[in-house]
Amino acid sequence: MSDFLDKIKKLIKEEEVRISEHGYDELSEDNLTITGIISGIASVKVVEEYPDYPKGSCILVLQQDKEGNPVHVLWGVPKGFEKPAVLITAYRPDPERWGKDYLKRV
Repeated sequence: MSDFLDKIKKLIKEEEVRISEHGYDELSEDNLTITGIISGIASVKVVEEYPDYPKGSCILVLQQDKEGNPVHVLWGVPKGFEKPAVLITAYRPDPERWGKDYLKRV
């Protein structure tokens, strides 16, 4: 398990969450809800971590929507801060760009 993912989960539990404008747009575009994303945080799998991203560390995780379909969610924490957890984007991964398990790019 990732230490950064543990931090994101802790911030979510503490309700220290913000959704970026892009995140809201992507949620809406793919018919996803923030409630569904947050309720699924317990069972996510780490896809990629970006500890040195210029705007702050972030992590891409895989989870499922209520119908069991794959969803990628990118969470981050702004550089120089300890909180909040920011939902940067969430989307339904393209099966032509990802392996069958949606954990590796093809």
